[in-house]
Amino acid sequence: MDFSHAALILCSLLCSVVGQAPVVTVEPHTTTVRQGESVSFRCQVGRGTQPKIEWKRANNQALPDNAKTGPNGAVLTIVNARPANQGQYRCVATSSAGRSTAMAVLNVKYAPKVRLVPAGPLRVRVGDPVSIECRATGRPRPTLTWKRQGSTLQLVTVETSDVNTIKWPAVRPEDSGVYVCQAENNEGMTEVKVAITVESGPGAPVASVSSAEMTVVEGQIVIMECQASGSPPPVISWSKLRAPLPWKHTVDGGVLTLTSVGRQDSGQYICNATNVHGFSEAYTQMEVDSPPYATCLPDQVKLHPGDALSLQCLAHGSHPIQFQWSRVGRVNLPAGSEATKDGKLLIPRVKLADSGTYKCVATNYIGSSEAQAKVIIKA
Repeated sequence: MDFSHAALILCSLLCSVVGQAPVVTVEPHTTTVRQGESVSFRCQVGRGTQPKIEWKRANNQALPDNAKTGPNGAVLTIVNARPANQGQYRCVATSSAGRSTAMAVLNVKYAPKVRLVPAGPLRVRVGDPVSIECRATGRPRPTLTWKRQGSTLQLVTVETSDVNTIKWPAVRPEDSGVYVCQAENNEGMTEVKVAITVESGPGAPVASVSSAEMTVVEGQIVIMECQASGSPPPVISWSKLRAPLPWKHTVDGGVLTLTSVGRQDSGQYICNATNVHGFSEAYTQMEVDSPPYATCLPDQVKLHPGDALSLQCLAHGSHPIQFQWSRVGRVNLPAGSEATKDGKLLIPRVKLADSGTYKCVATNYIGSSEAQAKVIIKA
């Protein structure tokens, strides 16, 4: 091979290396931070090249004011990240041989931000349709719920995408109040309130109850009070949703008294105020809790040594209910026995000495109840 041919090959190799566009990568390629945190992306260029490095938003917009680059432009740092910083960032490396780009993706998590449309407060006439939209942004996407202030009951709404709407086809006087839209994700919870005032016509009644929700104990005496304004003075009556009033009740004016309530008396009670100009309703939700009532299944069992014993303790009453097994006349249960949280007592292989009476005690926050089972083991 002569000198001129060798020089030609060497030149072609060097020219091909020199003529290659820079090879660019970005680390990390994708990252997620919380609002207020800082994050850095590093743009790395293959060896042998010294290109100019620039950072841009993927849509060619200017970098945000909280984005900083290092002396040689290779490192992009976003300080105190904001939701608007989320998106793609592009590292551009330019040399005489060409231009290359690499993408980085930033996700910013933040607590919900909520906006009501209309923002309120609202003053509306009886019978008017009312609709309020709750709009929320946040990452992860927040869940939206509407409640009335002072109540834990979730209201029925219409939800589409990031909007949750509460609607009244025709508002009534008892719909006056403060309503709360809550937006929640794993970054936090935000709520916004709106006050609604329903203005009645002349003399129309407006009913209100002393308590919108109550939890009572079985056997107690319960008093519900209803008041109503209007001219002429409205007539007040009480009813129960989808059921008659308990037979042990009296009504005196706007006061409903229930004597010795039971669990079957739980439900929604409705106060209705009526005069010649119209009517108005107010509601009380009552829940009746009861102590447990325990039974054993079976309450008597006959076994042979080596058989398995299984007793089930059942209890009616307000939950949560705890169960505790013991053996009458003995300090401890037999060795190898197992008592489960759901009220079972298990002995895999019984012995003659395991005969006796076993007692289950069921307990809730109101009281306790016990039941017994007789175990007979014959050789």
